[in-house]
Amino acid sequence: MNDSDRRLISECLAGRTDAFGELVVRYQDRLFNSVVRILDNHDDAADAVQDAFINAYVSLGSFKGDAEFFTWLYRIAFNTAVSLKRRRKQLVSLESARDGDASIDPVDHSEETRPGLALQRSEDEEVLQAALNRLSTDHRTVLVLKDIDGLKYEEIADIVGVPIGTVRSRIHRARLELKEFLEPEFGNQFPPEASKG
Repeated sequence: MNDSDRRLISECLAGRTDAFGELVVRYQDRLFNSVVRILDNHDDAADAVQDAFINAYVSLGSFKGDAEFFTWLYRIAFNTAVSLKRRRKQLVSLESARDGDASIDPVDHSEETRPGLALQRSEDEEVLQAALNRLSTDHRTVLVLKDIDGLKYEEIADIVGVPIGTVRSRIHRARLELKEFLEPEFGNQFPPEASKG
């Protein structure tokens, strides 16, 4: 763990709560950018990140410091995001059962339905996100962590709670699936994020 994080954590545990605020400022954008790729919903990602920071603050005393603070924080955010995604799915399922609609149309979370957001992202980014959304949550998560966030296999294994071999296998399968999804759009010329190795 880097010395700056270690110092801020120690200060926070000693009662200087604004030290945790410095950690929030340091990691909130990076964490949000990762979680939004998993959830593909800005509001849900913001909620998951906020909950992750609250849980991290409450659990800070249990942080052992044997890994990077961001890795520990990301694991909390990942678990929060997955739980949120499950709750949202159950809610849609319950609502459709209550309304007696067996064939509910899925909510459209595509970039085109969000006012102003399409202006912020390039067309290639939208295509990449759509392809990522087609991956299973397990495959999408490891691919985002490795190819977009640049984490090491060991860190990813720690975050998602599976052996390194499983991480490698999921990344390999996810890359093959992503390539299959992107080839009709880009041929062999994928966006940079999709072709990292």
